[in-house]
Amino acid sequence: MKKIYLDNGSTSFPKAPGVGAAMGDFIEKVGVNIARGGYEEAYCAAERVLETREMLCRLFGFDKPENVIFQSGITAGLNLILKGFLRPGMRVITSSMEHNAVMRPLHQMGEAGVEVQVVPCEADGSLPLPRLEQALAAKKTDLVVLTHGSNVCGTLLPIREAAALAHRYGAFFVVDAAQTGGVFPIEMKAWDIDAVAFAGHKGLLGPQGIGGFLITTEFSKQIEPLLAGGTGSRSHEETMPAFLPDRFEAGTQNLPGIMGLHAALSYLEQETLAPIRAAKQQRTRELLEGFAAIDGVRLVGKPGLEGRTAVVSVDFKHMDNAEAAFLLESEYGIMTRCGLHCAPRAHQTLGTYPQGTVRFAPGHTTTAEETAAAVKAVQAIAKARP
Repeated sequence: MKKIYLDNGSTSFPKAPGVGAAMGDFIEKVGVNIARGGYEEAYCAAERVLETREMLCRLFGFDKPENVIFQSGITAGLNLILKGFLRPGMRVITSSMEHNAVMRPLHQMGEAGVEVQVVPCEADGSLPLPRLEQALAAKKTDLVVLTHGSNVCGTLLPIREAAALAHRYGAFFVVDAAQTGGVFPIEMKAWDIDAVAFAGHKGLLGPQGIGGFLITTEFSKQIEPLLAGGTGSRSHEETMPAFLPDRFEAGTQNLPGIMGLHAALSYLEQETLAPIRAAKQQRTRELLEGFAAIDGVRLVGKPGLEGRTAVVSVDFKHMDNAEAAFLLESEYGIMTRCGLHCAPRAHQTLGTYPQGTVRFAPGHTTTAEETAAAVKAVQAIAKARP
């Protein structure tokens, strides 16, 4: 049975050409650390890491490669930002469409004395800007953190306009770009965004285990490091260096992961975002139109392509979604993700809690034949339970 991978919202597959080779070559042929060894191999590896920071700056419209912070993933990056900045008595605003990478740290900070306000989104996942402004105007706010694209239904949130609102009311603004980085343009400097958190293994087409964030110098000064340890710099001091990126990069970095990400970013620069996005959106259109014609399922989120990324969720009306996902894989070879997608508040907003949805997330290499097969399989499964 041919396998059809439609779970790119979880992690991209296949990865960009050269990712595995770059990681393998580093492990097999280089294997050194950076900022420690005083020899050519270490200097060359450090140069490749710097190039990766520079490529991330170009991707996200930023101009300070030293302000690109590598972490084990986007979740670690968001935790560092949220827990390093927020203190008891502060106030933070977020949306009801957030992933638990935002909601769980905020829940912990709420228990520690931070005021957390969740602005409710519409039933299609969209965020009305007047609602956000009303929350900002109600009380002094220190931080606004928003996802750019929902990992449940694909709805895009208006981050550019939200950044302007946040700054108008004196708050810093953070973007969770897990679902949109490498697919949709994000101009961090032009849009006046204080931090953008990225996942290396999704739209960036790199490996798991590498991610992080880009941050303005002003905002970084307000954040306390969560980890302390070796950096290879200012080793005579027992305090963390005050400069970036060392301030937030304690310990040994995931250099094989960074090398893989370097290869992925090189591929994205060569191919450019527009055709990659167009290919994903075309496959999304095919899924939306196909599922809309099936009586036994309900499409979740926006009905069309406008204002959404390449994530399509359906709720089977007459059967358990987990059973439907099992049948899709076992009988048709179609790999999806079923459940609450680590975003229970988003499912409550969309009216799919507690049953969740079956999520289809095509990649830029997904073919029209594969989306047609997915539509045909959903139709057959739904028809079997009228």
